[in-house]
Amino acid sequence: MSRSTSTLALLLLLAGAGGVTAQATSPQPPPGAPRPAGQPPAGAPAAAPAAPGTPGAAAALAGQGAARVAPPTGPMEEPPFHDPVMIRAGKTYYAFGTGRGVSVWSSPDMKVWTSVGPALPTPPEWIKGVAPSNRGDMWAPDIIERGGTYYLYYAVSAFGRNTSAIGVATNVTLDPADPRFKWQDRGMVVQSVPGRDMWNAIDPNVVIDSAGTPWLDFGSFWGGIKMVKLDSTLTRVAQPEDWRTIAARDRYWKLDERDAGDAANPELKYDSIYPARITQANQAMQNGAIEAPIIFYKAPYWYLFVSWDRCCRGVESSYKVVVGRSKDITGPYVDREGEKMIYGGGSLVVQGFGESPRWAAGGHNDAVTFDGVDYLVFHAYDKTDQGRSKLLIRPITWDRHGWPSVEVDAPMAGVAKGKK
Repeated sequence: MSRSTSTLALLLLLAGAGGVTAQATSPQPPPGAPRPAGQPPAGAPAAAPAAPGTPGAAAALAGQGAARVAPPTGPMEEPPFHDPVMIRAGKTYYAFGTGRGVSVWSSPDMKVWTSVGPALPTPPEWIKGVAPSNRGDMWAPDIIERGGTYYLYYAVSAFGRNTSAIGVATNVTLDPADPRFKWQDRGMVVQSVPGRDMWNAIDPNVVIDSAGTPWLDFGSFWGGIKMVKLDSTLTRVAQPEDWRTIAARDRYWKLDERDAGDAANPELKYDSIYPARITQANQAMQNGAIEAPIIFYKAPYWYLFVSWDRCCRGVESSYKVVVGRSKDITGPYVDREGEKMIYGGGSLVVQGFGESPRWAAGGHNDAVTFDGVDYLVFHAYDKTDQGRSKLLIRPITWDRHGWPSVEVDAPMAGVAKGKK
């Protein structure tokens, strides 16, 4: 999902959609959906999300844990969702998203969805060494199939920090009714450490190049989007290591390296780190606001989709999807104007948010092909439902120059007949 700090209001949005936890302890708020103490029962109106850095936001995100409220399970259209990716197995479509143990939904037609429960209901033990306060909330997954095995990548982190890691689990089937169904966690793939790394190990995406080499691209805020070559197991970084930066945005040079870019790390004493004017500007700027990479091949180009600006603020969100392309999977990726994405380039993909009567903003997309039709899969904030985050699937239109666009108010995708 979005960077660690973006989870602030996300939890309230998912909570309002009906599926989260509540407690009032430490401020560890990965999406998966903690509720603040005193949260009304499922179905009751949810409070509007507070802005990051405010007392209301801190209270809203007080910890993980206690009483659980039954989440919606469907069948339903446009289910509550954040950071979706999608794949088809047999005749069934599966969508994976941020949530406790990774949220999983299935559909026969890409319209009506039913929850099939978390992929990893018991958190892997290794997570405690990376993010001790995390209790199983897993962010922004990716799913691919390779050689008859499904690889589910996910991120764990801690609010406001790049105390993060990407893990992977495998399964030979996605059908919970299949007797072979069992997710096996394969451990950590990469880790970011505050003060050591100027990048954040969340928002994984794995893509296979034309030579059959797997690459992991990931990142959120800080120094932008990273890429690293994986070995043939798809579970470890290849040796010798091969790292790249493939997209980034401006970041104020005076920011502390432990700061994502919006002065929301609860471990940092901003009054002593920055003058007040820098703290205020930091909270208002879009410092390094880039995340959620997805690389998609459509001959002859590799397309890099990323999300810019702020998610998780309901109708106040400014999230958007932009794209660049390259004939080499490792870049450089350039936008319509020829601007390199490593220098802030990116062309807008999802059109119509400003005029839409229903959708305020949206992003963190997947791009998939089913039966020759390309789709953008993303979440968007519903103006008619208190800014709650919903799953949207829209067909991609390609112009004569090979650039993609999507209309947010286009009809929901219907029955289409596997993910490339």
